[in-house]
Amino acid sequence: MNNRTGLGAWWGWAGVARWGWAKVTWWGWARVAALVVVAVVAVAGCSGGGDSPAAGGAAAPATTPTTATTPTSAATSTRPDTRGANGEAGDQTTTTARVPVRYRFPVAGCRAQYGGSHHDYPAADMFTGRGCVFVAPVAGRVDEVTRQDRWDQASDRGADRGGRSVSLVGVDGVRYYGSHLEAVALGIAPGVTVRAGQPLGRIGNSGSARVTAVHLHFAISWPTRPGIWWVRRGMVQPAPYLNSWRAGGNLSPVRAVRAARAEAGREVPACQARC
Repeated sequence: MNNRTGLGAWWGWAGVARWGWAKVTWWGWARVAALVVVAVVAVAGCSGGGDSPAAGGAAAPATTPTTATTPTSAATSTRPDTRGANGEAGDQTTTTARVPVRYRFPVAGCRAQYGGSHHDYPAADMFTGRGCVFVAPVAGRVDEVTRQDRWDQASDRGADRGGRSVSLVGVDGVRYYGSHLEAVALGIAPGVTVRAGQPLGRIGNSGSARVTAVHLHFAISWPTRPGIWWVRRGMVQPAPYLNSWRAGGNLSPVRAVRAARAEAGREVPACQARC
């Protein structure tokens, strides 16, 4: 083999080798690229927003969002909207306004006379005309009512001396009592709410007043359980308050009643006079 022939043969084999290697290398990279694309697609599919498989490898069933059926209520505020004209929030603190207690003279439509003291215990005998109206001296709740006159002069039981009567626990926490009534007003019964000045009955001389002139026995005390007549008949002298109310004033017996209750030492003290 001459040099030319040998050189041509060498170039021939070199060309074949070069093109063969290039062909092999190209197909190898093509396969690698294809595998990479497949891997990317697989990863993208696994990282999607679907549910993960449930335990055991089974795919979890798709769920459809549902609307709750439990009734709900919007939270409301008792505070008023006090925003100013510029839209800024103002002071939204609320306060409970106290309504002042108003008192009324307990005899309506008639003149009444009474003294500044009473025999044996604090009270006021308010002498007036028969049928004059006994009214609630303050708004409140009816406490005890006696519609029948059971008083008997021979026995003179303390529980019966008042005859027909009505007691009222006012919004001020004080109990007011009127007795010797001719009749109790319709609709007046224990637990009934009344306003100041509302008629409670007509004044007469029932009970122990049967042997005296017509008058209203008016008394002030603290509330007790039913039947404690010796407290109900009077524990605080009413005259100063009657004087104020008749003149259009608003003097309250609350402090005096609290003081008398404290002095008594208990809600139901022992009866001390005409028991």
